[in-house]
Amino acid sequence: MTNNRVTASSITRRTFAALAAGVGLVAGLGLGQPAHAADPIRIGELNSYSRFAAFTVPYRQGFELALEEINAAGGVDGRPLEVISRDDGATTGDAVRVAEELVSRDKVAFIFGTFLSNVGLAVADFANQNKTLFIAAEPLTDALTMAKGNRYTFRLRANTWMQVGMLVDAVKESGAKRWAIVAPNYEYGQSSAENFKQLAAAAIPGFEVVAEQYPALGKIDAGATVSALEQARPDAIFNVLFGGDLAQFVREGNTRGLFEGRTVASLLTGEPEWMLPLKDEAPEGWIVTGYPWEQIEDAPHKAFVDAYQAKYSDTPRLGSLLGYQLMYMIRDMLAKAGSTDTEAMIAALEGLQIDTVAGPVAMRAADNQATMGAWVGKLTVHEGKGRMVDWKYYDGGPFMHTEDAVKAARQD
Repeated sequence: MTNNRVTASSITRRTFAALAAGVGLVAGLGLGQPAHAADPIRIGELNSYSRFAAFTVPYRQGFELALEEINAAGGVDGRPLEVISRDDGATTGDAVRVAEELVSRDKVAFIFGTFLSNVGLAVADFANQNKTLFIAAEPLTDALTMAKGNRYTFRLRANTWMQVGMLVDAVKESGAKRWAIVAPNYEYGQSSAENFKQLAAAAIPGFEVVAEQYPALGKIDAGATVSALEQARPDAIFNVLFGGDLAQFVREGNTRGLFEGRTVASLLTGEPEWMLPLKDEAPEGWIVTGYPWEQIEDAPHKAFVDAYQAKYSDTPRLGSLLGYQLMYMIRDMLAKAGSTDTEAMIAALEGLQIDTVAGPVAMRAADNQATMGAWVGKLTVHEGKGRMVDWKYYDGGPFMHTEDAVKAARQD
């Protein structure tokens, strides 16, 4: 497994000036000792780099870009941030072992990262048992901030409940009543399917599920899956597959005409990580959550895209944006806390208001879930590759669990 220390080195004069003017960090992390002002703040990070590189490598590039900018602008109260990054093996056992090593051996102030929902839940439990702050990057399961939530675990990205709610809002007027569901057979897929059933039943009169398929993650039998869905003759399909499973499902479904004349609502498929590999096989008309980065005209976002492309000679992915925003949230948390004491950082995160390149985001204290939203639109093929059209950005706030639901679900 890798063990990488990441620090900043360079930045353009124009970007530095803009950042320095806007940082406005509070004093305190130097703890009143100027001689130690340059000591780095050590942060632990773990993710499934070897197993899910399509998402995690752009995510790492995103947080490294932000790290470079933050440190070039003076870090936090003059202290640079240092990230010690490890591969979590995409298994719960490896991830917990790595988290333990980061905390006990590398002496990091807190940890962030992970990709798979089951891995994120295992690290969250470790954080709770060891009273260590954990900020989840990609795990989307609701359990992370609901039934299995704890005061030491926070999440920036919109969870499955929120993103499925956005999709349901986009398809509820389609007229489709008979739905089939296909999802990977692990925590994320199962929770997404259950959320869809609940939210669609409340929003779509006459809604019913006529077929459900749950292939093992990374082991889909696309022919059998498509055949089972065809036999049910649904009006519409809710898809949660991603990565190689998605590509095989799309190819087989296109070949057999599964999607023709049917509404398809698909979680994550508009994210470049999963859309670009489909190339010209991207299914026309699917309603998806995603990231139309090249069409977002807001100045802060365009500045992020320009900086990312200049540094990496590549286009950003959703993971890139997430990593970038996560690192700036960490900066703001540390500035507000004025300390790396765990209780101070938790207090700083609860109710934290941050300005991101996608707009303002708040961290709700009731469940440690942020209001970061998502883009929802339709897929089309443009110049031989998938592209989102007719999209809109949904703010996450209106789609969060109610605070009463949070109180009923959480045990802490």
